[in-house]
Amino acid sequence: MFGLSGYVLWLAGVVVLIYLVAKGTRIVPQKQVLIVERLGKFHKAAAAGLNLIIPFLDTVRTTIDLRERITPIEPQPVISRDNVTMTVDAVIYYTIVDPVRAIYEIQNLSLGIDQLTLSALRNVIGALDLDHTLTGRDTINTQLRSTLDASTQLWGVKVNRVELKNINPPEDIKLTMEKQMTAERVRRAVVTAAEGEKSAAILKAEGDKQSRIVSAEGAKQAAILAAEGQAEARLKVAQAEAAAIRVITDSLGGVGSPAQYLIAQRYLESLVQIAQGAHKTVFLPFEAAGALGALGGIKELLTAEAKK
Repeated sequence: MFGLSGYVLWLAGVVVLIYLVAKGTRIVPQKQVLIVERLGKFHKAAAAGLNLIIPFLDTVRTTIDLRERITPIEPQPVISRDNVTMTVDAVIYYTIVDPVRAIYEIQNLSLGIDQLTLSALRNVIGALDLDHTLTGRDTINTQLRSTLDASTQLWGVKVNRVELKNINPPEDIKLTMEKQMTAERVRRAVVTAAEGEKSAAILKAEGDKQSRIVSAEGAKQAAILAAEGQAEARLKVAQAEAAAIRVITDSLGGVGSPAQYLIAQRYLESLVQIAQGAHKTVFLPFEAAGALGALGGIKELLTAEAKK
């Protein structure tokens, strides 16, 4: 059996062993990396999970978070190409893809990215006019991201995107822009009203034109139908009179012709009107033989009618 000194030594050995195990065991969370140095020199990058190091020889320099980082850029004065000083702020989204470079290639990564962003922001906006700066946010964001990404590759950083938050020109420029926008809105309203009146006038003229065309077509068709109706009515009357004359001449047994009958009828009507004093002028046939023939025809017709 151990004595008191042996028990103390055993207990001390257990304590030292536990201490060494605790010092040599590192559990790394997901999306993080430990930078391990051995005797002051880079040894390895411990990935997520359980990692073992040698106590007193290996030390953990720092822990690197591999998730996307967000760095806001405070409002900064920037001068455009047309010498307008404006205040601009932005947000940078980046990821550390090489933890070793991010530790050993630059002393202060966040400060370096901030200063690099300010320089790129001044260069990009300084090459643009105020109007292009206000309307070209997407172009500026793309140029900034490309410039920053190319410069931060040496640091093991990938710039995912850059977003401009606010672009604030001076107050006098704002007032001028507001007046320009108001004048532009008024101009657009006037143009829109004029276009509406023009369209309405064109539509009204087209409507009047179509109305006149339809009315003319209707009048034309009505005149055609009226003429056709009159012609058909006259034809029907003529056919009816012709049929009536044939019936009368047939009923007289073929004595005289239809022409003689008509002449006799018109002659008798004229005599009646003369007798009633409707006419003051008497018209007689130019040739006496024609008049006698007409009277003879009337006589024959009356005689034939009397015999019946």
